[in-house]
Order: sequence, then C-alpha cells, then structure tokens
Amino acid sequence: MGAFARIWQRRSAWIAGLALAGIGLHLLFRYHRHTEVELWQFPLLVTLVVGGVPQLFDLGRKLLRREFGSDLLGGVSIVTSVLLGEYLAGAIIVLMLAGGEALESYALRSASSVLGTLARRMPAVGHRKRAEHLDDVPLADIAVDDQLVVFPHETCPTDGVVVEGHGVMDESYLTGEPFQITKTLGSTVLSGAINGESALVIRASRRAADSRFAKIMEVMHDSERNRPRLRRLGDRLGAFYTPLALALGIAAWAISGEPLRFLAVLVIATPCPLLIAIPIAIIGSISLCARRAIIVKSPVVLEQIAECRTAIFDKTGTLTYGEPKLTDVFEPSGSSKQDVLGLVASLERYSKHPLARAILAAAREKDRTLAEATEVSEQPGQGLRGVVSGHSIQITSRQQLTIEGVPGAADIPAVSGGLECVVAIDGRYAATLRFRDAPRVEGRSFVHHLGPRHHFSRVLLVSGDRESEVRYLAGQVGITEIHAEQSPEQKLALVRHETAIAKTLYVGDGINDAPAMMAATVGIAIGQNSDVTAAAAGVVVLDNSLEKIDEFMHIARRMRTIALQSAVGGMALSLIGMIVAATGHLNPVHGAIAQEVIDVLAVLNALRAAFPPKILHDLDTSA
Repeated sequence: MGAFARIWQRRSAWIAGLALAGIGLHLLFRYHRHTEVELWQFPLLVTLVVGGVPQLFDLGRKLLRREFGSDLLGGVSIVTSVLLGEYLAGAIIVLMLAGGEALESYALRSASSVLGTLARRMPAVGHRKRAEHLDDVPLADIAVDDQLVVFPHETCPTDGVVVEGHGVMDESYLTGEPFQITKTLGSTVLSGAINGESALVIRASRRAADSRFAKIMEVMHDSERNRPRLRRLGDRLGAFYTPLALALGIAAWAISGEPLRFLAVLVIATPCPLLIAIPIAIIGSISLCARRAIIVKSPVVLEQIAECRTAIFDKTGTLTYGEPKLTDVFEPSGSSKQDVLGLVASLERYSKHPLARAILAAAREKDRTLAEATEVSEQPGQGLRGVVSGHSIQITSRQQLTIEGVPGAADIPAVSGGLECVVAIDGRYAATLRFRDAPRVEGRSFVHHLGPRHHFSRVLLVSGDRESEVRYLAGQVGITEIHAEQSPEQKLALVRHETAIAKTLYVGDGINDAPAMMAATVGIAIGQNSDVTAAAAGVVVLDNSLEKIDEFMHIARRMRTIALQSAVGGMALSLIGMIVAATGHLNPVHGAIAQEVIDVLAVLNALRAAFPPKILHDLDTSA
C-alpha cells in the first residue's frame, strides 16, 4: 500500500511525461511524409485517455465541491477539444495541468519529510543491561529504572540519568545550541541526543513512549494533522475567471447556434497565464532566494507572506545572537574569598543549560583551573547540583533558593534586566551571576519596520525563558507583547490561536519551534542549528541574519506583484479575445495563435522575478 501511495502521489509527473512524449511523437509522425493520418492522432489519444481521464476525474470532484479553480476551465477545454476533434489542443492542456501539479508536488515539503527526519534520529532497539548480560530490546519494552548502555555515536533511546561512565552528548537537536554537553555520574540525558566517544550506562527515568523526544514527535504529528489549508493565488483568480469564460462561451453558442464559437472562446480563454506564468514567477523567485542563501521549501509561502499580519518570534538565536556573556559576578559583602567562578565553571561542564557555555568562556578568559565534579544532578526546576573540591555547589534561580530557605538568600540583589543565576556554596548563598544575550544589531530596525513596510499589525515575542529575560530583550528590540516560559506545546497552542485570527509568520531556530512553525501560515527557520526545524519550516535562512528575512519578504512581495501583472494582464487580454471570438470574428485557429501571443507576453513578464531588483532590503544595519 505504501508503494502504491507513493506512485499515486507522483502520478502528475508521470502524466506530464506521458503528455510530453505523446505530443513529441505526434509532431514526429505528422511531419513524416510517409506516415498515415490516423497514426498522427494515436499518441494524442493515448495521452488524453491515460493522462486526461484521471485529471478529469479529479476536476469533477472539485466541481461537486463547488471549487471553481483555473484548472477546471482546463478540464472543460480538454472535453471540448476531444468532442470537436482538436486532440493536440487537448494534449497540450493535459501537459499544462499535470506539469503544474508535478512541479508543485516536487517543490512542496510533505509532512513525512519532517516526521521522517525526526524518526531517523531514534534507534530501533535499546541495549538493556541486567547483571552481566546485555540484551537488545525494542524501545516499547524499556521500563522505568532499566539500565541501558548507550554505545559511542549512538542515539540515546530514552530520557535518563547517567549511572556509569563519563563522556559528552550532542543535544543540539532540541536546544538549537551547536555544542556538546559533558556527562558524568548523575547527569541527565535526553532521548534523541547523540553520544560521543565513550560508552555510557544510563538509568531510564521514562519509558521511550513518554520521553521528551516522543512528546515532540506527538506534537509534530498533531501540528501536521491540523495544518491550515491555504488557497493558491491562481485558484483564487480562477474562481471568477472560469465561470466568466464558460458563461461567455455558452452565451456565444446559444445566441449564434454555432458550437465552434464556444470552442473559440475556450481556446483563447485557456488560463495559461494562471497555469504557467504564476509558476514561472514562483520558480524565478525561488531561484533568486537560493542565490541569496534563502531556501524556499514550500512555494506557497511566497504567496502567503504578504498576507501575514501577525509576526511571532522566538527569542534566543532569533532576535538575539544566542551567545549570552557573563557580565558580572555579584558576591555579598563579608563573603569568603572563594573562587566562585572556578567552582561554578567546574560544575557547569556537566550542564546542558545555555548559560553554561557563557560561564565556561568567562572561566577560560580568566585562566581559571577547573576541577572534577562528582554527584552531579540537574532536576527540572531545581537547578544544577554537585560537589567540587569538597564543596557542595548549587546553581539555581533566586526563587528556588528562597523556597529552600538557604541562609543568606536575603542578600540576593534586586532583579535587573537580562539573565541571571544564583549560587549557593556549602548550603549558603554565595553569588549572583548576571548575563546579557545581545540583541542583533538589526533587531530594532527590523521589528519597527514590519508595520509600515510589510503591513504587520502585531509583533509577539515567545520564549521558553523567564519573563524577566524575555521582557528585557523585548524592550531592546521594541516588542510590547511577550509570552514567556512557553513549552513547545504552549507555543503550538498560541500559534494556532493567532492563526485563527489572522495569518501568521513564525520565526525560530530550535526544534522546540518546529511544531509552531508548521501551525503558522508561514514558518521561517533561521540558521542551520536544527535539521528538524529546517524540515518543518517553509523557508530556511542559511545566514543567521534578520536582514535575510527582510530580503525574503521583499522578494516574495515582488513575486506577487509580477505574478498578478502576468495573470491579470493575461486574463484581461484573453477577455478581449473572448469577446472578439464570441462575436464570430475569431475562429479557433486564430484564437489559438492569439492565446500563444498572450502566453509569451505573460511568461516574459513572469521571468523578471528571477532577476534581483535594485533594493533587496530596507533595514538600517548600522550599529
């Protein structure tokens, strides 16, 4: 069944190839002086039967649903051409319809590519350790507290805690942060993380089906099932063009009593500007985007971005550089002169938190010597704990320290903008570490110009970080509406709610953004940190820059303008021709010639989309 489904999905490409071969053979036979006339028509008849009938079946179903798109007019033209013996015209229309569908099917990203990217990360079995025996068991058979061996370069099968071994794991698939996390006794590990050079033994804290990775898979499936359906530009234009052309043709036939006038009207009404010019404008724009390091995976986003009115941004790595730096170590007066930075950095080597890298970088700059840590644990909401050089170290939030009643917590300084963590040493408050994740240079200019230049009415900042951190960045870039401490599920729900009100743009860089990207009208992945995010997005900006997003918006808006010029201009010229044909002053042959001239003009105009305009963005990128 799976193989049949794949063949059925590619049928448009097969039909287009068949039509092209049929037309080619027809022309070859037709201009071969020794070929019988009947043989000329045989390739066309095969094309119309094998390729045209399935298309007419699909178009009939659309007609029953009262969907009057541009391809419906093509279907009527096929039937009319067959009835009047104009087989070549019918085969050409089959080629146009199938070719357009095949091109779009090839360019559009399907849900299976996203889910397949996720599924390929996971092993089929886990290596369960019992006494001295090691057995390969299916993931579904892994139970909580089972001990599992994760071999070098393998993917971790479920969430757990390290009980033996010392090494590193790559968790960038979830965090979007391209660095590896050191793992030792007590360190937590996440399903889907890729192990480094050393084997680790972990104790499963969840069944594989309940792991964080499986939860993201579930959210992704749900997001795909509820993806909004969008009407294409050509379909919307064809919704009124098709009935108009049919009505005019029928009226001409009824008044004159000549069926040839009906065919003449349909021949010149064949919506080539819709079926050909718009795809050419889209393909040209995709090519231009690719030359600007912008990969357009779903052509529909080029049409939809101009209609988006709500912009939703992730924080870290999207509006910021994703590289927080340690700016201050505040120690209360009278505290002992311990090497707080050295002790904290020694423990942070075993953390997956984004601030760990900033602490380690600061320790390297100050030439701190790092010691080994033991008894490392990192429970959700409780922070990082461990023992370094005989000292018990806890790195957590001010709220957690207050809740636990740690002595000295009253000396914690007042909350300020940006990021922070607090440190307790040997059960007493010892220091507050403050960080800044710098907003992108072009961030404020980009946010401020979304309204006047691109007609966005709302801009939202959505992040999993604490509200104080999110609010600080929002103030830096000029966003007033924020949603902090959001899980991937909450982000997805928020985007669905906003998309129900108005079309949305979502920009993010981590796998936790992928479900929200799929639910938004247009999803843009910035940077190359997550292969799953890139698979979920309609657009991937390879350069980590907001300027490239602005370029994409300008290219898309220009594409829409050119496509409308080609389509509406072509339809207007066709309408004039239809009126002339309806009055009997244009026969089908002359109508076909006139339609070809109109097609050439529309296509030549559409080709302009592939060439860069003088201005590709209008951001102020000065520091």
